[in-house]
Amino acid sequence: MKKVVHFGAGNIGRGFIGALFSQAGYHVTFVDIADVIIDKLNTEKAYKVITAADEPEVTEIHNVSGLNNMKQEDDVIKAIEDATYITTAIGPNILPHIAPLIAKGLQSRVSVSDEKVYVIACENQISATDLLKGYIQKGLDQDEIKKMEGNVFYFNSAVDRIVPIQDNKNTLDVLVEPYYEWIVETTMDIPAVEGMTKVADLAPFIERKLFTVNTGHAVTAYFGYLDGKETIDQTLNDAAIYEKVKSTIEETGAYLTTRYQLNETEHQKYIEKILGRFQNKHLHDDVTRVGRSPIRKLGPNDRLVKPMVEAQKLGLSFQNLASAVAACLLFDVKEDPESVELQKMIQDQGVLHVLKEICQLDESNEITQVIIGKYEEFKAKYQK
Repeated sequence: MKKVVHFGAGNIGRGFIGALFSQAGYHVTFVDIADVIIDKLNTEKAYKVITAADEPEVTEIHNVSGLNNMKQEDDVIKAIEDATYITTAIGPNILPHIAPLIAKGLQSRVSVSDEKVYVIACENQISATDLLKGYIQKGLDQDEIKKMEGNVFYFNSAVDRIVPIQDNKNTLDVLVEPYYEWIVETTMDIPAVEGMTKVADLAPFIERKLFTVNTGHAVTAYFGYLDGKETIDQTLNDAAIYEKVKSTIEETGAYLTTRYQLNETEHQKYIEKILGRFQNKHLHDDVTRVGRSPIRKLGPNDRLVKPMVEAQKLGLSFQNLASAVAACLLFDVKEDPESVELQKMIQDQGVLHVLKEICQLDESNEITQVIIGKYEEFKAKYQK
């Protein structure tokens, strides 16, 4: 049986990537620091993936086990020696922390095997695997890097599946939306995984996903939070907010169709499909969960700022995206460390400083002025 080592035994790892590999006939070794989950994987050796639908589908996932990377480093290295794929679903910020262990595993692997191994970071981040490759190679010398050439391959990917906060009696079972998409950038003939789509150029697909799904999800959360909504589906049942979100991802859509010559009619259908997914009442996804990590989401290459800047360059509208950034700046959730940090930065140094330091927007840029104007408008309206 072919094997995969998957870093991240959380809900996305188990409910999406790990599940696909298991269903494709692979043994999945989940690597994580969560002892409760790792122990249950090793004890039960199975879990269920349940679709959030009127008539849920339940899929039994087998051929799984777990390792704690903090306590079982040697075992993780041994698992990497035998793996066909090494994948991650841990969050872009964690990649630098797990890269040294992956590097050790790959060093050991190429010393005992000349079989090819494929590394894929399944994260909501453009070029996440390229970033992971850089972190891995940072700890290797040139001879070690050269030894891996022809045996270790890195592929960028785009992933799309909504996995909400869970409320399952069995901590391993995962509720997921029925829809999913996993696109991998390669022209190589790699071992098959049903559910994986291979493309020669990922850029149109990953930007379409990030600047429609991720942008739309975040925008819904921030406007929903301002309006006192609790869940994403509840937020989009508000006709006024629905139109705000739709108008925002139509702005990103104008950029995408111009930049990549996408069919406008087809992209509009894609937008409507995404909004329909967000309205899934069975997900009950909290706006505070979807909106968390606002500092990362305000980054210059992330879901709000990049499409706004690119739209401006092309002479396209960015007003709705600017409003979304302003709403994000007012996201004040005490349970989210980034939200707390963001509010402290605004309080201590002002919005202009945040836009310059986090978003890398110049004070003279029209975008900056529009965001500040919207921020003051929203602050007056919602913080009475």
